[in-house]
Amino acid sequence: MPSYRVRMTVGDLRRGVDPAQVLPAATEAARAVVAVEAGQVEVVRGRPVLTVRFEAADDLAASDVGRLVVTRVGELVDVETSRVTRRTGPRWSPLR
Repeated sequence: MPSYRVRMTVGDLRRGVDPAQVLPAATEAARAVVAVEAGQVEVVRGRPVLTVRFEAADDLAASDVGRLVVTRVGELVDVETSRVTRRTGPRWSPLR
């Protein structure tokens, strides 16, 4: 089964949200519909980037999972950008 990931550059937390809630909420949203491979938060060019890697049957299903995760994360923080990509060999390629 192909591997995909959704990456989100995130901004301000919503009022009353504990930062420790965000990554678990993102992975739980994906886990409700697919197998989650990993989740992480990193700082890229001074901005927090949240990544959830998961398996999906095809690009359409992966796109749906990506929207689900972004919607859930958007309830907790401002999502500034998001992108779903598919692993092709050693590279991550954007969905078309």
